Amino acid sequence: MRYSVVLFTSDRGITPPAAARAAEAAGFDAFYVPEHTHIPVKREANHPGTGTAELPDERYMRTLDPWVSLAAAAAVTSRIRLATAVSLPVESDPITLAKTIATVDYLSGGRVTVGAGFGWNTDELTDHHVPAGKRRTVLREYLEAMRALWTQEEASYDGEFVSFGASWAYPKPVQSHVPVLIGAGGTEKTFAWICANADGWITTPREVDIDDQVCLLRTMWADAGRSGQPEIVALGGKPDLVRIGHLASLGVTECAFGMPDKDPAEVVAYLGRLSAKLDLTPVS
Repeated sequence: MRYSVVLFTSDRGITPPAAARAAEAAGFDAFYVPEHTHIPVKREANHPGTGTAELPDERYMRTLDPWVSLAAAAAVTSRIRLATAVSLPVESDPITLAKTIATVDYLSGGRVTVGAGFGWNTDELTDHHVPAGKRRTVLREYLEAMRALWTQEEASYDGEFVSFGASWAYPKPVQSHVPVLIGAGGTEKTFAWICANADGWITTPREVDIDDQVCLLRTMWADAGRSGQPEIVALGGKPDLVRIGHLASLGVTECAFGMPDKDPAEVVAYLGRLSAKLDLTPVS
């Protein structure tokens, strides 16, 4: 089992590089940050947690850019993986985003994991000219196009939403395959999409009892002819070692815990306590 932390970034409290450095020193395996480009004031989309247009946290309006945040974190760390939970690739230009992600992977020595979402805030997607009913198709095309740019000497792509002719694009990621995990509700529809297009699943914070879902994903993965096992990141919850042991027996590969966005001293103390509960080995 791997252990990681998620910082709900904002323009308040600890900065991403300080948080990532502290997480690495405390012995965690990965550091995650989220993404929202903006939050439309007037919208029809309900938040999946509140069930209304009300946001559960004002940091939704104040999130930092994830890739700038992870680039800053890469500069002050050497081991910890740099990831998103979750980013919204369809809200960026795919050619530019491919360059950004490849650059962060290159500068970090191959430590990037892309945690991507379909986007619950359809009004936010609309401002980026992404049809809500096509958001899964758009994300699939973005990933296919970015993978072409990351791996091919002369990359090209021709889809409904992404199209470009033979092009050179460097740097290439250090990793031969940049992992892509999908953060979304654990439904059969989500799992079918993951089995066809991604490397694993990030649960939503509201999903606690995931035994049936993990079993379903692993079965669908094998039925789709995928080799190995899907990565499964359980997001949220308490550092309960009994529960964690149960999750590991199911096939969950990583547990991610939220961390506070308070002043650095408080965050370092929190990470130290969490690390001790999980019996991690701090890095001097």
